[in-house]
Amino acid sequence: MCPIRRHPPGPARRTASVLRHALAALAVLVGAVVATLAAPAVAQDAPALKAKYGAIQDKLANNAFGRPLYLESNQTSGDLRGDIYSLVEYPFGTVEQALQKVDHWCDIFILHLNVKGCVSSGSGGNGHLALAVGRKFDQPVDEAYRLEFDYRVPTATPDYLQIQLRADEGPLGTKNYRIQLEAVPLDAKRSFIHMSYAYGYGFAARMAMNTYLATIGSAKVGFSYAGRKPDGSPAYIGGVLGLVERNTMRYYLAIDSYLAAYNLPPADQPERRITTWYDATERYATQLHEMERSEYLDMKRNEMRRQKAGAGTN
Repeated sequence: MCPIRRHPPGPARRTASVLRHALAALAVLVGAVVATLAAPAVAQDAPALKAKYGAIQDKLANNAFGRPLYLESNQTSGDLRGDIYSLVEYPFGTVEQALQKVDHWCDIFILHLNVKGCVSSGSGGNGHLALAVGRKFDQPVDEAYRLEFDYRVPTATPDYLQIQLRADEGPLGTKNYRIQLEAVPLDAKRSFIHMSYAYGYGFAARMAMNTYLATIGSAKVGFSYAGRKPDGSPAYIGGVLGLVERNTMRYYLAIDSYLAAYNLPPADQPERRITTWYDATERYATQLHEMERSEYLDMKRNEMRRQKAGAGTN
């Protein structure tokens, strides 16, 4: 990992800069990989994933998302994890072809607000992704964190796909980043997808999260229902689980937006991906709204041009 870049010296400015970068990194590192601290959440084979589908069909059919999707989050000592299960209207062949190539994941990750660029390498079932992670506005990649992920496709068969990404270390005490995606066909036109995201954290990361959640993140919420407010409106989970749920959803919607554009002519895909992602997040504006549509689209167009030119990371 490259050294963390900071603003010029000055105690107050340096502290603010470190905190901003830490929060951006914690928000984005939603993606990565099979880990050693917590047992994997994935079903890990086709029968197990299909059994999970059968067990949660009621939750997929009856929820507040307006789509067949189920989300859950968990916190253990030093580890956070989010899981999304979703029935999608894409044939399994499309899902497998679209998601098992490492370079396609740069086009997925760049949709996230905090990802400023991405460079991929490798082929087949093994590869590497270098992400530039920054703040929620257009930012030069040399002012962002560089985050390194290993990429693997342990299984790709006609009835089951599994993808794993891993980053052993992150900034300010975060570690053990992992994202796993698995998918199975349900019929000729539909697939069932599970995405699992988790990361570990140490003392410095815990302090950064607590500071964020006590200040600018204090009003932010996740998706899990936590009761009713005094006025009768729904109350949603907050805190670190709310943070995990928001970012799990952002990355899931990036995957879904990539799939939605996959069969378009190549020249039309980037614009469709960014417009689909923004519109999808605005369906859940209470949790996910951060900027106006034109601001997001302009930012991502610039970042994708930079990435295409080969300047995806510092």
